[in-house]
Amino acid sequence: MKIGIVGVGHIGKTLARKLGAAGHDVKVANSRGPETIEADALASGARAVTAAEAVADVDVVILSIPLNRLPGIAPLIASVPARTVVIDTSNYYPARDSKIAAIEAGQVESLWVAELLGRPIVKAWNSIGSASFATKGMAPGSPGRIALSVAADRDADRKVGMALVEDTGFDAFDAGTLAESWRQQPGAPCYCTDLTREQLPAALAAAEAARLPKRRDLMVAAVVERVGDGTTNPDAEYGVRLSRALYM
Repeated sequence: MKIGIVGVGHIGKTLARKLGAAGHDVKVANSRGPETIEADALASGARAVTAAEAVADVDVVILSIPLNRLPGIAPLIASVPARTVVIDTSNYYPARDSKIAAIEAGQVESLWVAELLGRPIVKAWNSIGSASFATKGMAPGSPGRIALSVAADRDADRKVGMALVEDTGFDAFDAGTLAESWRQQPGAPCYCTDLTREQLPAALAAAEAARLPKRRDLMVAAVVERVGDGTTNPDAEYGVRLSRALYM
């Protein structure tokens, strides 16, 4: 497939490498220009382009930028054809994103994004830590292969998202519509807990919407206490242990 990725942070960079290695035609962009994209993001054949070029003439657009930057990309996404699958990997963290009244009032994060962009989206790759995503992919059928939930309102979009999740080394789990995607938001039992396909359904079912923000904020406070700031990601094993202790 022809794929454009906007954002080359921890998740976007790994997406570029993994999807390129899987044989897809990948373009990547950031907000600072193609000349600033580091070589490791291009190691599997992805091409550095402008953001406008990244979303042009592609089958799939993947937005891998902080949620608070999505309003800035919305005008560009407005030019993307309706048939193009748009996948969002973001999560809402009020300490970083500033408080968004609709989400604070209970609107599902993915529905807020779809409303902002004015089009259907797929929610995928948002529920795994960047270190686990970069290092824990496995071949299909491998024992202990991590499963990731994929939500979308259009069945065809969800199928594309699931196929690409599989291509990045993880079992894809059909998590239904965007209205149910709160079950994979920060604070939920499946969020950054590295569960298998057998474990994931029970974790999704056990999610309690009212408790998610409290658990999310506890996680942020614990990570800040350990690493000293709110932007540095903890190492994979510590992050998974802490997520399981707080979320499950």
